[in-house]
Amino acid sequence: MNIQDVINHLEVLAPLEYAEDFDNVGLLVGDKDEKLTGVLVTLDTLEEVVDEAITNNCNLIVSFHPIIFKGLKKITGKTYVERVVLKAIKNNIAIYAIHTALDNAIQGVNDIICNKLGLKNKKILIPQAATIKKLTTYVPIDEAENLRNALFEAGAGHIGNYSHCSFNTNGIGTYQGNEDSNPTLGDKGKTHNEKETQVSVIFAKHLESKIIKALTETHSYEEVAFEVVTIENKNQNIGLGMIGELENPMNEEDFLAFTKTQMNTGFIKHSQFLNKPIKKIAVLGGSGSFAINAAKFSGADVFITSDLKYHDFFMAENTMLLADIGHYESEQFTKNFLVTYLTKKITNFAVVLSNTNTNPVKYF
Repeated sequence: MNIQDVINHLEVLAPLEYAEDFDNVGLLVGDKDEKLTGVLVTLDTLEEVVDEAITNNCNLIVSFHPIIFKGLKKITGKTYVERVVLKAIKNNIAIYAIHTALDNAIQGVNDIICNKLGLKNKKILIPQAATIKKLTTYVPIDEAENLRNALFEAGAGHIGNYSHCSFNTNGIGTYQGNEDSNPTLGDKGKTHNEKETQVSVIFAKHLESKIIKALTETHSYEEVAFEVVTIENKNQNIGLGMIGELENPMNEEDFLAFTKTQMNTGFIKHSQFLNKPIKKIAVLGGSGSFAINAAKFSGADVFITSDLKYHDFFMAENTMLLADIGHYESEQFTKNFLVTYLTKKITNFAVVLSNTNTNPVKYF
C-alpha cells in the first residue's frame, strides 16, 4: 500500500471538489507514490506532531487543518509553519489536509457534533450550490439500457433516496462521416438515419471524469455526442453546518450544561437567555458567524459554533440562543472519527491517534 491508497479512502469520505475555494486541502507535503509505513491523525500539524509520527514510524500525517494555508515564499525555519514543513521533508513524512472538504461532507465535522449531542432528523444547514451536473447523450435504441446501466454503475442517477434515475426520449439521429471516419452504423460519405434514445442523468460533480469514462467506453459510436451542464439544484447532502433536534426539549441552562459536558469545553459564551425550551439545534464546527442568519431562518432554538465576536451576539435578535463553545472544542473529535474510519479501511497498517493537544487557546 502507498500513500495514495490512503488518500483515495479519504476522498471517498470527503471529496476535495467540495472544499471551500479559500481553503488549501489535499496532499501538501510529500510523495503520493511513497510506500506507506503508518498513518498519524491530528487536528493540527505542529512540530510535536511530526515528532509523534517519527516515533510511531508513520510517514503520513492526516491533519484536519492545513499547515500550509497561505503561499510559502521561503522555507528557512523562521516560522512554525516553515519548521514543520522542513522537519516533515527531512524525515520523509507526507502531510495531507482534509479541512473544509470534511466540513462539507454529510458524515463530517457537523455530523460528529450532532451525534455528540444525540440529535435526530439531521440535515445540512447551508447546502452547497453548483455541485450537481447533468449528462445528456444519444445512443442507438437497442444500446440504451446497457449504457444507462454503465452510467448508473459509475455513480450517475442518484437523487436523494432514489437510484437509477434517468430521462429518456426516442427520436431520429443523423450523421455523415467523412473519408477518414469509421462509423459503427452506416457508411462513410453517406448520411445515415438512426433510431436513437436521448439519455439524461444527473451526477455529483466529483464523479464527472468517472461518468465520462463510462460513457465513452460503453458507447459504440466512434464519436460520442454528449453535453454536461451544471444544474441549479442544491445538493442536500453537501454543505456547511447541520440542523437536528433533541428527542426531548431542555431548558437553556440545562442544555448549555449538557453541551459543555458532551463537547468537553471549559466554558461557553452565549447570548442572553430567551426563557424558551431548546428543541431544534443548528451547529457549525469552527468559525461560524457567517451562518447566524441561516440558523435563524432554519427556525433553530440555538446555534452552536465558535469564534463569535462581540457584535455577532447581537445578530441573534432575540430569536434564538447563540453559543460559542470554542474553535478547537467544536472540532476536537474529528481526529477520533478519522482514526475509526481509516482503521476500518486499512487493516494491515497502523492508524495512530495523535496524543498532542494542539489547542493554542488556554484558559485561566
